[in-house]
Amino acid sequence: MRAARRLSLAVLSALLLLGGTLPAAAQQAPPHREPGNGPERNEVAATDPPALAAALGANRHHGDQAGYPRRTDLRVFPEDPADKSIKLGLTPYHAIAPRLNELQARSDRLSVEVHGQSGMGRDMYLVTLTAPESPAQARLQEHWRDRIENDSRHAAWDPFLRHGYKAPLWINANIHGNEWEGTDAALRVIEYLATTRDRAAVDLLRRSRVYVNVTANPDGRVAGTRANGSGFDLNRDFVTASQPEARAMRSLVQRLQPLVMLDEHGYVENTLIEPTTPPHGQNYDFDLYIKHGYAGGLAMEKAVKALGHPEAAKPEIPFRDYEPGVWDGWAPVFTAQYSMYHGAVSYTIEIPQRVNNAAYDTLPVPELRRRAKINTDVAEATIRSMVSYLHANRADLLANQIEMFRRGAAGEPQREIPDGFVPGFGPEDRYRTEFPRAYVIPAGAGQRSAPAAARLVDHLVANDLRVRRADRPFRLAGREYPAGSYVVDMHQPKRALANVMLEAGRDISDKVPVMYDISGWSHRLLWGASVDIVRDGRLDVRGRDVTGAVPSGGVDAAPGRDLALTLADGRDVAAVNDLLGRGVELRRQADGTVVVPAAARPAATEAAQRHGVRFTEAGGAASQPLHRPTLAAAVGPDELKVLRDMGFEVRPVSTGVLNAGFDWAGVDLLVVGAGLRHDQLTPAARDRLRTFLARGGVVTRGATGAKFNADAGLLPARAVAGWESANGVVGIEGGTGPTGTGALPHSFVYAPLWFTDLGSGVTADQRYAATPLVAGHWIARPDGTGGQRDAAGQAAVVSGTTALGGRAVLFGTEPMFRDHTKGLYAQVARAVFWAAP
Repeated sequence: MRAARRLSLAVLSALLLLGGTLPAAAQQAPPHREPGNGPERNEVAATDPPALAAALGANRHHGDQAGYPRRTDLRVFPEDPADKSIKLGLTPYHAIAPRLNELQARSDRLSVEVHGQSGMGRDMYLVTLTAPESPAQARLQEHWRDRIENDSRHAAWDPFLRHGYKAPLWINANIHGNEWEGTDAALRVIEYLATTRDRAAVDLLRRSRVYVNVTANPDGRVAGTRANGSGFDLNRDFVTASQPEARAMRSLVQRLQPLVMLDEHGYVENTLIEPTTPPHGQNYDFDLYIKHGYAGGLAMEKAVKALGHPEAAKPEIPFRDYEPGVWDGWAPVFTAQYSMYHGAVSYTIEIPQRVNNAAYDTLPVPELRRRAKINTDVAEATIRSMVSYLHANRADLLANQIEMFRRGAAGEPQREIPDGFVPGFGPEDRYRTEFPRAYVIPAGAGQRSAPAAARLVDHLVANDLRVRRADRPFRLAGREYPAGSYVVDMHQPKRALANVMLEAGRDISDKVPVMYDISGWSHRLLWGASVDIVRDGRLDVRGRDVTGAVPSGGVDAAPGRDLALTLADGRDVAAVNDLLGRGVELRRQADGTVVVPAAARPAATEAAQRHGVRFTEAGGAASQPLHRPTLAAAVGPDELKVLRDMGFEVRPVSTGVLNAGFDWAGVDLLVVGAGLRHDQLTPAARDRLRTFLARGGVVTRGATGAKFNADAGLLPARAVAGWESANGVVGIEGGTGPTGTGALPHSFVYAPLWFTDLGSGVTADQRYAATPLVAGHWIARPDGTGGQRDAAGQAAVVSGTTALGGRAVLFGTEPMFRDHTKGLYAQVARAVFWAAP
């Protein structure tokens, strides 16, 4: 039967390659698992705004059933003379749609669609460049793309696929809004490939599809900011996907499944072309990346040099030119590193001439435009070079992608890469991991948090990972699991991505002297769900793959009884604030459990369904009335998002806001994490703040919060700073007091703090473990201070009553880091509810 089916597909493939059409019965689209780019299933999602519906609706009729070209009449945005790109002589956002509309009218090789929207409602454009295809030919390409991932063993020998599959290349431009020129370079290449009569270029598009995300950060492009409109660095968001732009790109990389991708950035003197220097990430099949990663980098270097610009005469390739750790992408938070997990040989390109930040404000306009022209030339050269490289190496790149997915599905171990595999490859480049047989996300009593488990399942599925839900009880590795538990079988095509999310990671402090950005994270340890590891053995679990978690909310209590909700997750907190906002009178027990009166059962039932939380029957412990606090918050964008997602009313403040006469009336608690200096307040602002502190609570985080505590004279606790670049997942011991009780045994640090010399009435709610770092990079300073040994056993979170009479909690950890540490949010909420009057 299988042989007959393969023969039938082969005949159909040959027919399509010869320009024929499929019989009607064969024109059904192949089954394809394609997660959407919206919020995860169990997240509360607002309805798409009308503008988004209209923008996406303009090209919804295409789907994967249409051929190419697929033309979309893009809406044109009003001219914005304040667009920061205009000063540089570059393309303002409002000019992109008219240019693409005009090119669509001129060329049958160009297609455009709106594949998402920015946080501020601007359209994101995906351009596809390829030779025209009939609908049947396009469906065959989709079938082959699906087969490469999901039937890789057969894809490897399919001669029609090897010959006829159009090699996909993805260009991602302008993910940092004030690194503009990648967009303009891409527009040049788009126009050339769409309109040229050059026979070689036309032939290339018969064998390839070139995809361009024209601007990944429209709001940042207009405003001239690195971050998006919500203040998030999108090139740190992929493993979390907290932002709509990142979710749109996540959907793209899954849908396009590129063999090669370029992420166009700036600015590094001479130009930086990145295949990474070690450490590279321990979950990659690195042998399938580095050979083409390095060779493609050399090809781009040659193209950049050929431009003749002295400013780009000596491009730098970190793998070849840098010491270990000087420039690296260990974390899957970056576009290029995340794309590798979906089968791409990917690059980060840093063009050479700085035109943003201080340069933008101080250099003359002619000089800025001269630099921007050079940068655009360099970015264009890298794109053109990689298009040519893809065309020349298509067969081997395709075979490597198929092999990566085949190894994953077969559960094969990573390959040992010999010294000299590429010039310079040696022991310092060798990073490997042992993949477990499976991960289990238990249901029932073995699950710490049902909402957290549902969120994790949804997130895994949204990242194109396979999760199975058991339809009957089962036993694995000596443990019993109830029906409804989820299993992540590590014999799957993208097992490396599953593992990088679910493993603990490793302490790489002894491998490299420094790290570029974070080097530790773990959805298993930091997202709040119980997740078990099955190291080996037979996996015999009956069930089916899911498209999302089943709803996790409910009320488990007899009618007429008070209800209880344990604050184990941020969704629990959101449900509490929802009920408080509707006027339900809640009470809080000493251990932090929230009690809902029996009379409010209908409201609790609705909240359970809305937020995915579970209410149990309340015990008879003493409790106190709970009120919804109003927060004044001097925090970063990530912390502001977390607090608002949990349903708190938040009024952002800063040193300037307080000096301008901020009204403290109605505020219950001050959160200090960034942007507030007590020593820079005016006497009047300081007096108003002191009056508040006599009645209100305080929660602080990090060095800014610790300095505020000391300057304001709140808790007698001396903050000690660890090595400023230390980051990663840390172990926590103990767990007492208002914030430690019920908290996770792991936390996250970036520039960690600990507290010593605790005065009377100050409690250490959490302490660092004897060996603090589980995964990440944390060394001592040259003078020997600030290392892990100094932090071992020291207080990580403290609480107490201040000298002024209010309550305060001081965090030396990072419980709201980049919207990633989701399992720690309830700990912040417990601190808020305890400290607020």
